[in-house]
Amino acid sequence: MSMLVVVTESVPFRLRGRLAVWMLEVRAGVYVGDVSKRIREMIWEQITELAEQGNVVMAWATNSESGFEFQTYGQNRRMPVDLDGLRLVSFYPVENQ
Repeated sequence: MSMLVVVTESVPFRLRGRLAVWMLEVRAGVYVGDVSKRIREMIWEQITELAEQGNVVMAWATNSESGFEFQTYGQNRRMPVDLDGLRLVSFYPVENQ
C-alpha cells in the first residue's frame, strides 16, 4: 500500500464519483488515499476511460530518488520529462491569445 494523490480539472462528475469510491476528496477535484498497486492501476484505467476533455495528474509514493512517481492525462501546460532517471516537469510556452 502507498499514498496516492489524484488532482483533476474539468472532468465529468461520473469520474469524480468513481474516484470518491476509492479515495477521500479533500478539496474539489483533489483525492487522497492509501491503495495497493493493483487498485492504483485500476484507478488509472478509470481515469483514461472517463476523463474525456479534462486533465488529471496522479502521484504516488515510491522508493525512487525523489520518493514519488507521477503520470498525467489530458492537455496541460505542464509535461513530465525524464532527466537522467529523475522525473521533472517542463512547461509548454503560453500560446498567444
